Amino acid sequence: MDDGEREQALLTALTTEHFVLQTSRSATVTESVGRATIFLSMLSAALIGLGFVASNAAFVGPYLGAVLPTLMITGLLTFLRLVQNMVENELDLARIQRIRAYYQHRLAGDHDFFADAVQGEGIMRASWAAVGNAPGRAQLLLTTAAMVGAVNALLAGLSVTLLTGLAGLSSGFAIGVGAVLALLAFAAQVAYINRASISQPG
Repeated sequence: MDDGEREQALLTALTTEHFVLQTSRSATVTESVGRATIFLSMLSAALIGLGFVASNAAFVGPYLGAVLPTLMITGLLTFLRLVQNMVENELDLARIQRIRAYYQHRLAGDHDFFADAVQGEGIMRASWAAVGNAPGRAQLLLTTAAMVGAVNALLAGLSVTLLTGLAGLSSGFAIGVGAVLALLAFAAQVAYINRASISQPG
């Protein structure tokens, strides 16, 4: 195989890979939306059910005892998978940027169709720029994983508040303990997202 044939074969392979990676990105986004929707639908259904049993105080305790652990476990599993999807999406985007950089170096000539893929700061900064975001860890707070993490934190805080109240302590103390735990739970999940992310924003 001469150099021209090898170049053409590589271009064909890269074009196919580009399509596959874009399809993979679409699949991860679709799965993330689906999982978050299922979890939030469960939460909504649980709140509706609470409205039905709220008229009878004897049913509220057992209902919350069954529903809250279920929501917290489901929420945690959803959160973990959403973080995996986020990382898969980042990897796919970085690989797409490398292919686009090749297009720019070898094929674009004097044109700048893919110039954003060859920024001097590195491939991850180019990946962030490709989706219109400025590099920064704060951007990870806007992910679906962070949203579900916030709901998980609220559920954890609510559970502790109810348990503290059932223990006979004052409502103010129970709310304070629940709020602190909710903040800690959210901070822990955000830290997990930051560690899992392959992005290296400044």
